[in-house]
Amino acid sequence: MFVSILAAALAATAPATGDAGTQQPVDPASWANVCKPWDEWNKPAPPYRIYGNTYYVGTCGISAILVVGDKGAILIDGGPSDAGKLVAKNIEALGFKLSDVKILLETHEHFDHAGGLAELKRLTGAKMLASPDAAKALEQGGPIPEDPQFEEHGTFPKVAVDGLIRDGEVVRLGNLALQAHATPGHTTGALSWSWKACDGTRCHTVAYVDSLSPVSSDSYRFSDHPAYLATYRKSIATVAKLPCDILLTPHPSQSDMVKRAAIGSMLGGYTCAQRAKDLTKSLDERLAKEAHGR
Repeated sequence: MFVSILAAALAATAPATGDAGTQQPVDPASWANVCKPWDEWNKPAPPYRIYGNTYYVGTCGISAILVVGDKGAILIDGGPSDAGKLVAKNIEALGFKLSDVKILLETHEHFDHAGGLAELKRLTGAKMLASPDAAKALEQGGPIPEDPQFEEHGTFPKVAVDGLIRDGEVVRLGNLALQAHATPGHTTGALSWSWKACDGTRCHTVAYVDSLSPVSSDSYRFSDHPAYLATYRKSIATVAKLPCDILLTPHPSQSDMVKRAAIGSMLGGYTCAQRAKDLTKSLDERLAKEAHGR
């Protein structure tokens, strides 16, 4: 039985070896020079500083986000199973120890984002926190039947979950505070995250928004599930209202991350409100196809 916990209980752990004030900045353009707007999920990519204490440590095609504080670091997402070691190498390339990572979080429970979490949990010794539905998928190593993509998504290494996170809860670790936003749609257990990143006295809000794309197995029609469809639209409305100076997404291609990185700054360029508008359009187009039997 899971127990819902907040990571404040870990505040007494040893601090990270470095923080945003002591690490040398990594140019986002160095990542954009290697990666394409749509790229391979397992293609190695250099890590870079997004802003302040927030770093990109994923591959070219799949995001993994590291947030570093005075008592350790929080890592969101782990990429596919064979990308876990790539994420780990990127964390070390920034000058941090893997043991600095105290907490693992997730956006949604598919193999391309959750596959590397088991390896990263083993390497770091971090606590894994997830939403209730995501926890079920992580612990069984594959999607649950309620997932719109249940029939087409494969398995991934099982991950032991140490605590549950629900809508609106804040995960705390030292001076870090990351707020969870339940955004089911792409999966039933999806979470988006927001936090404040500071560079000296200048602070900006980062929003790591889950995929929310209306993709499903061939036999699944969103229009056949009106309650879930209403929840889906509520998730999009949540995204539209998020404070969002810097928008990040599990697939960099979903928010023009390569294009923004190429100019050396992730600030602006694509907003949460714009993302919500694009998601509404995609969902409406999907429903129109379903209405015409496609």
